[in-house]
Amino acid sequence: MAELLFELGAEELPARFVVPALDDIEKNFKEQCVALNIKHGAIRRFGTPRRVALLVSDVAEMTDDVTREVQGPSLKAAFEADGTTPKVPAIKFAESVKLPVDQLKRVTTPKGEYLVATVEEKGRRTFELLSDVLNLCTRKINFAKQMRWGDVEQTFGRPLQWIVALLGTEVIPVTFSDVKSGRVTRGHRFLSPAPITLAKPADYEGALEKANVIADIEKRRALMVERIAAAAQKAGGTVLQDDALVEQVVNLVEQPSPVVGTFEERHLDLPPEVLIQEMKSHQRYFTLTDAKGKVLPKFIAVSNTPVKDEKLSIKGYERVLRARLTDGRFFFDEDRRSPLVDRLPKLHRRSWIDRLGSMAEKTDRIRALSVWLANAAGKAASLSTIERAATLCKADLNTGMVGEFPELQGVMGREYALHDQEPKEVALAIFEHYLPRGAGDGLPTQDAGAIIGLGDRLDSLCGLFGIGKKPTGAKDDFALRRAAITFIRIVTARGYRFSLGAAIDESLKLLEGKLVDVKKKQGEAPVREQLLEFFRGRLESTWREAHRADVVEAVLATGFDDLVAAQLRLEAISAYVSRPDFAALAATFKRVANIVEKQAKDVTRAPVDPSKLTDDPEKVLHAEVAAVSSAVLALVTADDYSGAMAKVVPLKPFVDAFFDKVMVMAEDQSLRENRVRLLMEIGGLFGNVADFSKIQAES
Repeated sequence: MAELLFELGAEELPARFVVPALDDIEKNFKEQCVALNIKHGAIRRFGTPRRVALLVSDVAEMTDDVTREVQGPSLKAAFEADGTTPKVPAIKFAESVKLPVDQLKRVTTPKGEYLVATVEEKGRRTFELLSDVLNLCTRKINFAKQMRWGDVEQTFGRPLQWIVALLGTEVIPVTFSDVKSGRVTRGHRFLSPAPITLAKPADYEGALEKANVIADIEKRRALMVERIAAAAQKAGGTVLQDDALVEQVVNLVEQPSPVVGTFEERHLDLPPEVLIQEMKSHQRYFTLTDAKGKVLPKFIAVSNTPVKDEKLSIKGYERVLRARLTDGRFFFDEDRRSPLVDRLPKLHRRSWIDRLGSMAEKTDRIRALSVWLANAAGKAASLSTIERAATLCKADLNTGMVGEFPELQGVMGREYALHDQEPKEVALAIFEHYLPRGAGDGLPTQDAGAIIGLGDRLDSLCGLFGIGKKPTGAKDDFALRRAAITFIRIVTARGYRFSLGAAIDESLKLLEGKLVDVKKKQGEAPVREQLLEFFRGRLESTWREAHRADVVEAVLATGFDDLVAAQLRLEAISAYVSRPDFAALAATFKRVANIVEKQAKDVTRAPVDPSKLTDDPEKVLHAEVAAVSSAVLALVTADDYSGAMAKVVPLKPFVDAFFDKVMVMAEDQSLRENRVRLLMEIGGLFGNVADFSKIQAES
């Protein structure tokens, strides 16, 4: 066993390149090791702006001997009619596996008789295989942007400077562009510029730490967070939590060195989001807040190098931020010279998506759809706020501040609406219709913002699906999966009861004229069906994170047009999954569901005829069903699906007795149909909650 070190050293990589590059290298390395039968132990990853590296433990010196069977031509193709004289295919196959024809086996497969060779492959020295493995790993890194340098044809994220490839003490030959592998790495560009010669992979991390490089990303992150927190405490503040900024900055430095700077207090009258965005987006500074969460006129910048003259360094950071904040104040003051309502005509000149019209047209659709949703969800009391906020919800796109910081759309709409003395509810709705913008955001807190957000997302979904720009595979250029999931989250969290299908119909109606000339692929379903299937997929993927897959399928099969009802049904069935008798319950009801499904085409739905109930078990079952039917229907109407299940579950022993003692598929057609109708009534009771034919349970 030996350790393997593979490091690619480059000019400073963008922070967003580091982790994806490591993901690609590790994935391809593992795949190649599986394909070549190379055994290895744990893999550690290292990454900084100047390097990406893997350290692999316990790499086997040899691959194992392998015996495998190789299938050749069919006997018909391999031999003449006498069955013994080989033809060309048999001879060629024998030559390829290096065996005489008479040592080839004849085996019978589902497709017929074939020749098969048992081939023994001797293990190979791992060192000889790793050169191709590591060359492939280097070539198959998918950087977001590639570069060429000098006269070389190959591309990389940034110009490649060095390669370290060591298996134990041996250098593995790896070549990329004009760089060949060796055992020499580099430390910190400024603090330790001298080359570092590694005797073996185990020396790697320690040697770099001595050369002022914390190569382990997790260690560097923990150290950086610790140092930032200490600097903040010393400055009398707390760092505003921002995981995305931490992830970015940690891959901008090799030796994190925080410094605290200040800015002019006069800028504190800017909206806090503006201050935070100015510090974060352009400068990668961390914001400091007081005990109440109010932004302090201080920041923390993380340098890649401890500086001798910290005051001089801080002045540089402050000077840059001063210019940014001055620009921000200029935009803020200029934007407030014109009220939001005066910016609406400019939305006609702002295109949203080709074929779907201007942002003004989208705003009109959002407003109309939001009014429809409010009425459908029983929120007509908020209509005046919804109409006004929907009218203004995109007006801030034409402001200088949002032009500089697109992340602030909605935030600036709220601030400028308050400045224009719009009602507070309108200003809040303008902001909240964008929520949630990311993982750290909550949902809208009031109906107006929530409903406008639903209208905005549904218009985008219907419009983009309508012009053929739906997500495909891993590609989702317009984040439509996130839009659908957010739509579902808002509806279920706020308990809005309306028909999803009807909402889609209304949205598509508002888009009439935009979609008429769109060419559809042959056999493609109508847009409405595509959208419903898309929502179904989002429900399925989200629900499966916390619920059994078969339960999810059973609930979805019963319908999801009312998203709130579907969620409640899921929770009701999931509550029964943990019961010790659930498997038996599910098996019984599944048996009912399966018979009903098979007989649905042949037996019309009609009331059970009591005069045709000849056996005691079916009479008793009919009486029990009749006794609970009205109560179950009332509970379902009241969305008490757990209560409905509690009424249906006691029917199990009567159903079991019916199946044990009554022949459902009787020869007498009238008896058979009557018994199936009895099962249909039972199926209708629990079918209000889920389709038990989808439940995985053994009888």
